[in-house]
Amino acid sequence: MALFTPRAFLDGKRATADELAPLVFAGNAHFTAMQVSGGAVRGLDLHLKRLRDASDELFGAHVSDDRLHALLAAAIDDEGRDSSLSLFVFPGTDPAKLRVLIRISSPADLTMTPIRLKTFEHERFLARFKHVGEIAKSYFKSLAQRDGFDDAAFVDSQGRLSEASIWNLAFWDGETVLWPEADVLPGVTLQILRRQLEAAGIPQTVRPLCADTLGSSLTGVVMNSWTPALRISGIDGIRLGDGTELAELLHRAYAAEPLTAPGGVTAVD
Repeated sequence: MALFTPRAFLDGKRATADELAPLVFAGNAHFTAMQVSGGAVRGLDLHLKRLRDASDELFGAHVSDDRLHALLAAAIDDEGRDSSLSLFVFPGTDPAKLRVLIRISSPADLTMTPIRLKTFEHERFLARFKHVGEIAKSYFKSLAQRDGFDDAAFVDSQGRLSEASIWNLAFWDGETVLWPEADVLPGVTLQILRRQLEAAGIPQTVRPLCADTLGSSLTGVVMNSWTPALRISGIDGIRLGDGTELAELLHRAYAAEPLTAPGGVTAVD
């Protein structure tokens, strides 16, 4: 895996420290995160829709897809053809003139060791958008780790599992992929998996799931832009089954999603 120094581009130009400083604690932005492979991205259409929808809701305007394609293509140069990329949108001095910050760094190198989650009652504000300034995610993760767990999972006021700190959740009963019914961020990786599972004819359903009703008959994974499936070994004191079958299924589904380079060219995987 190629490693390189992270860099940032503000409205298409290399950003300086002075330009970035006012943005660090502004807390008024939304973003999307992706893995770039060979200069292309899976689910690029979903990333662009996420950015449009969030900008329209939060700022009353959005950056055009053509503009985002151009900014992404400029950021993904020869060194960034395999990388992790985050694209942030925030208002400028004129709210109608949105600004775009792209951060690009080395590709994710994620351990595949199964993780243990501890649940907390928490419902994210505007959960359907991927926005900045969410201290609760880090706070609850740190509490979980103090108690010997790897990360935090959230349950809503009805006791339903929703998502984890920076992850979506999925479960498997041996025949059907189960997605939690709750107010969650519809992650791009989740959306990719759902449409590829549907294309492959794999049964899936959305239903309420509670931590205390899980057990070894179910397996589970978390997912985000780093990986389509990282196995969950247990939640609270409940041990789940071996999630290898589910993880392999979701990795295959993710691999079936075409890679698209900014500019609209579908690449060969």
